[in-house]
Amino acid sequence: MGQLLEGIYLVEDVADVQRIAPKQTERLAVVTQTTLSVDDAAHITQAVVARFPNIRKPKQQDICYATQNRQDAVKVLSPQVDLVIVVGSPTSSNSNRLRDVAEKHGVPSYMVDQASELQDAWLHGRPRVGVTAGASAPDVLVREVIERLRALGAVSVRSLEGVQEHVKFPLPKGLKLD
Repeated sequence: MGQLLEGIYLVEDVADVQRIAPKQTERLAVVTQTTLSVDDAAHITQAVVARFPNIRKPKQQDICYATQNRQDAVKVLSPQVDLVIVVGSPTSSNSNRLRDVAEKHGVPSYMVDQASELQDAWLHGRPRVGVTAGASAPDVLVREVIERLRALGAVSVRSLEGVQEHVKFPLPKGLKLD
């Protein structure tokens, strides 16, 4: 949005869709932030299309696949646990969305950057703890959180089935070594 002085409208929720007033409505396009909540993006996009039926939508889903997979996993995980720990930075949009998804499903959730931030008090009265991680959280941090949970009294650890991510991103031509 900082690149243009006008013509871009930030829509953060369904109510915003009704407030925007584009100068013209025949040549509009919509994109979503790649780390937006998948559910929120769907609701907002539906409202945009309802208000502006001729709007151009992306040819493919522009929510990051890793973000979507993790949000879907938290939806499956949440009914099975009493607490969700999200491994990720508080500045990470997708990590924050994971915490939001758990809380929208009625499960208390905390975010930690590292295992040392886990608080014993969070676990009291919550025997089943789910752990997930933001898309950019290193696996070593997740393993450290699980080990810390074991040190705090976790008896067993099990993994849930989920989408296996095997996407590889090639280097752009200008960065490849010949």
